[in-house]
Amino acid sequence: MVKKQHDFTQGNIWRQLMVFSGPIMLANLLQTSYQLIDSLWVGNLLGADALGAVAISGTIIFTVLSFIIGLNNAALTILSQQKGQKNSDGLKRYLNAFVVLLSIMSISLGIVGFIFAENLLLLLGTPAEILSLATSYLQINFLGMLFLFGYNFISTVLRALGDSKTPLRFVFIAVLLNLVLDPIFISVFKLGVEGAAYATIISQGFAFLYGVFHVLRKRLAPFTVPSLPSFQEIKLILNLGIPSGLQMSVISAGSAAIMSVVTSFGSSVVGGFGAAQRLDSIIMLPAHALGTAVGSMAGQNIGVRNWERVHKIAKYGVLYNFTVMIAIGLFVVLFAEPAVRLFIHEEEAVKFGATYLKIIALCYPFLGINFILNGVVRAAGAMYPVLILNIISFWILRYPLTFLFSELYGENGIAMGMGVSFIISSVFAYMYFRYGKWRDKVLFKERKR
Repeated sequence: MVKKQHDFTQGNIWRQLMVFSGPIMLANLLQTSYQLIDSLWVGNLLGADALGAVAISGTIIFTVLSFIIGLNNAALTILSQQKGQKNSDGLKRYLNAFVVLLSIMSISLGIVGFIFAENLLLLLGTPAEILSLATSYLQINFLGMLFLFGYNFISTVLRALGDSKTPLRFVFIAVLLNLVLDPIFISVFKLGVEGAAYATIISQGFAFLYGVFHVLRKRLAPFTVPSLPSFQEIKLILNLGIPSGLQMSVISAGSAAIMSVVTSFGSSVVGGFGAAQRLDSIIMLPAHALGTAVGSMAGQNIGVRNWERVHKIAKYGVLYNFTVMIAIGLFVVLFAEPAVRLFIHEEEAVKFGATYLKIIALCYPFLGINFILNGVVRAAGAMYPVLILNIISFWILRYPLTFLFSELYGENGIAMGMGVSFIISSVFAYMYFRYGKWRDKVLFKERKR
């Protein structure tokens, strides 16, 4: 076994959870900074119109990325179970199937996206004065779709095999290159907003090619020369990948619905909420990382039907989540206002953003429970139940409660409704984890040893 890879079917769970989740957390932080770097360079060097073009194109790119994350969740489930079973032949076959399927999908999506980029932007109501800029930026990003799919997939494969440190290297290379290339392509080569897009795809392309070279040279994963996969392999991948991709779509659509409640209170609330959401994306990084780590660890053990260890992983994950997220929540309560002022300075907006964070801060651990328990259920291959849980979380709880509490308590009701929804949805997640039939899901027969 490669030294960097963990066999999660044995060993100290606490130690494995901390060691494995740490690099995932750092990688997620770097990924979060990726769009921020683009925005900072574009906004400062090119102005508001260019920044608006990047922002609205980013909405479409985020939707595509959400779909990629969904497919990668399917890969994490299948490959971690094969790793747990120590089924090297099955691992090779499904790796090959994923490579072929994702290559076809990424190239097809890149071509279709390039052709229809302007139409997609018009559907979003892009203002005429920035339509040309946004179209160019989006088209170039679609040309690099293979790289975006590729380097995310390689990272997922390695995490499924128990290696979270190597993917951190790939993300670091992409972010560092983007940081350096953005000003060069924008100002030195005078390419404007197109330069920012070229910097992005070159950075991702280099990270992808380096990742392929590094993985093959070090033999970190059993990649083979691509060949036509079997119908059964494609069927299983799509059966898991489609509902997993829909999960992310439900989340994106739910977030947009909540924004419609926020916008009804005017620009100050929108500005404060925007600043708070940027902080949210950083605050929730530990919970996201734990969800990914627990999914990989549980997947290997589900592959060998070691339910006692699966439940211990879930239990320790929830305890770790509560410890970390409560500490972060207390910090947020104490420093909410200066944190919001890092992004905005308008007093009413700052006041709303700080109040929002103080109300919702101690509800973050409950949202983390959703990530962890749903991650374990997803690792079993029960994608449709997780899709239903996400629909309940966003469309039956979060959006209606946010709307209701905002009607009752005004703008502060936004945080109250969202916080209450976090708590109730964690109860749903626990109830399904405890009593649901996800353990009955069998993707592969257990191999005799």
